[in-house]
Amino acid sequence: MTKLGFQLYSLNAIDDTLPTVLERVSETPFEGVEFAGINGGTVDQARRALERTGLQSAGAHVGLDEIEVDPEGMATTYRRLGCEHVAVPWLDPEHFESRDRVAEVAQRLDDAAERLSNHGITLHYHNHDQEFTGLDDGPAVETLRDLTETVRFQVDVGWAGAAGYDPLRILETFGDRIEIVHLKDFDESAGETVTVGEGDLDLDKLAAAVHDLDLEWLIYEAEGEPNSYDTLTHAASVVANYY
Repeated sequence: MTKLGFQLYSLNAIDDTLPTVLERVSETPFEGVEFAGINGGTVDQARRALERTGLQSAGAHVGLDEIEVDPEGMATTYRRLGCEHVAVPWLDPEHFESRDRVAEVAQRLDDAAERLSNHGITLHYHNHDQEFTGLDDGPAVETLRDLTETVRFQVDVGWAGAAGYDPLRILETFGDRIEIVHLKDFDESAGETVTVGEGDLDLDKLAAAVHDLDLEWLIYEAEGEPNSYDTLTHAASVVANYY
């Protein structure tokens, strides 16, 4: 059964310590958190807070350069928090301008995935909208999928929709390459992400698709919104209604 997670980047401007933030998340329906760095505390403090609250570690966002520089050290850090999943959260648009550029980054991702697998961590790639740049044989993200072997895809349905791509279609066509989905809404005409429930995302259909695919995690993430506990309150109300 799919578990509900909350991406801590959504609260990155909160002044509270990381243990306090984790306590607040534990008071909601969310079962786990996805880290975006270890901000407002130490790894040991975060680990103890997870144990105390019962929250699980849904994973972490870590830059590809950081992984390549010290995959063992990075893996050791996040394994201490119980992480089994690490997602590369961003690559610059130029990496998706041609098939050759996509092939280069595909090789880097596969190499990183192999090194992390030795430490019990699965590597995912998290999309924004640049990955849907049109190439001769379709959107760049599909080329990236075809040119990688061990990388999983953390599909952000909001950014997929903002790029004009049917987010439910990507869930269907990427199939078993997906274990984690980021829940975000979008305004298709503006090409932007928006607060969940205020855009064009069909939450009922998404809920059904996530259920049918039996994904491991559905993770709520807010970008460009008021960075306060109101974000967490709204997120909790959304998942309580649909999941």
